[in-house]
Amino acid sequence: MINLCLIRCNKVTIMEVKATTTAIISLALSKPDNTQTSLGDTVAHTHSLSLFPYQWLLCFSSQPLSGPENGSEFLCLESTMEAQDDDYKKKEMTALVTILVFASFAIASCLAAFSYYCYLRSKVSAYRLKNEKIKEGECVDKGSGISNLKVTVDKGVQVFTFKQLQSATGGFGKSNVIGNGAFGTVYRGALQDGKKVAVKLMDHSGKQGEEEFQVEVDLLSRLRSPYLLSLIGYCSEKNHKLLVYEFMENGGLQEHLYPFSGSNSIRQKLDWETRLKIALEAAKGLEYLHEDVNPPIIHRDFKSGNILLDKNFHAKVSDFGLAKLGSEKVGGHVSTRVLGTQGYVAPEYALTGHLTTKSDVYSYGVVLLELLTGRVPIDMKRSPGEGVLVTWALPRLTDREKVVEIMDPTLEGQCSMKDVIQVAAIAAMCVQPEADYRPLMADVVQSLVPLVKQNRPASKNGSSSSSYHAATQSPNM
Repeated sequence: MINLCLIRCNKVTIMEVKATTTAIISLALSKPDNTQTSLGDTVAHTHSLSLFPYQWLLCFSSQPLSGPENGSEFLCLESTMEAQDDDYKKKEMTALVTILVFASFAIASCLAAFSYYCYLRSKVSAYRLKNEKIKEGECVDKGSGISNLKVTVDKGVQVFTFKQLQSATGGFGKSNVIGNGAFGTVYRGALQDGKKVAVKLMDHSGKQGEEEFQVEVDLLSRLRSPYLLSLIGYCSEKNHKLLVYEFMENGGLQEHLYPFSGSNSIRQKLDWETRLKIALEAAKGLEYLHEDVNPPIIHRDFKSGNILLDKNFHAKVSDFGLAKLGSEKVGGHVSTRVLGTQGYVAPEYALTGHLTTKSDVYSYGVVLLELLTGRVPIDMKRSPGEGVLVTWALPRLTDREKVVEIMDPTLEGQCSMKDVIQVAAIAAMCVQPEADYRPLMADVVQSLVPLVKQNRPASKNGSSSSSYHAATQSPNM
């Protein structure tokens, strides 16, 4: 394109003319008097145009490029080829900028994706490391048919055949039943070497029973504490899943507080000193799970029925089928479906599914109330307001006069009021509705230690000479 500029009295008229290099441009130019002048003689195809951007060809009077029409006006020539070149460069620059922007965005996206990939890998690695922290010398039980089922051979966990355990329990006869649970029946048995054992025959009809079996073998084969029930071995043949534990002669704590259906014997009531010892040893079992294992283990089904007693009434925590790995963060929680036993489940866990070690503390508080009162956690046959143990007992636990009202009548004359009040205070803290107000199990242990007379045989006949009233009068109390 060629712009023809007519300058007249400071007025500029720009006209665009198509130009070629082989022809003379002809254009009729309007004059002020509306007459036209041909420009054919003015511009020739041999005319050389400047290609520098934004540069006008100068107007000349009486030059070959543009001649004067008259004395007061000049015909000037501007090359728009330079403008076209400039437009091209602008478009080129725009395209270049666009490419750079998209390239930068692509690079940033790749970096972000790579960073996220690295983050995921680190999380997966951390998870794997967490699950392997307490594993030592493991071998896979390839015959079990259960993925990820591992046992620690060097710690004495044995693999039994179904026939061996069938023989040990007398064919799983009813006379050898010593307990029933949600996921199976427990039988008394004896191995070929004469060692007494308890054999749990898992209910293989449900997926939950399968999961409980795997969790219990995995945990108990690695955890070692004098306050946890020892796993001797297991059997996994086809649909048969069995767990073999050390035998606890005095059964479950629940049987000594109140009889339950299916029990083959009636247990004698426990005295105050024995109850305190059981409370302390059960607390030490939970303390081990919460404080000495990383990440902490939440029992999730702590109750009097899962506290077993040996021949000397030493307590051990049992039944880890519902156990869950807790959060490593201080005050953290894990979210899971609500499982456990009615009356022992912490309120925040029941409402939100948020599980913490403080959920076990609540359950422990309920057990402490059972030891204190001799009542079951839920008994809707009782008078209105007394059906739920925690709801009924909590307002009375911190009242010196009312705490006597909730005591198990069989304990009268066996304990000092000071000890009763202290145990009641511990129970009250453990069953607080707000989880943050509950103590750690380590604190519970430290509070109970001074109350338990160490190295003294447990009495089962209630021969303690101190009484409520005598204790309140003693200056040493």
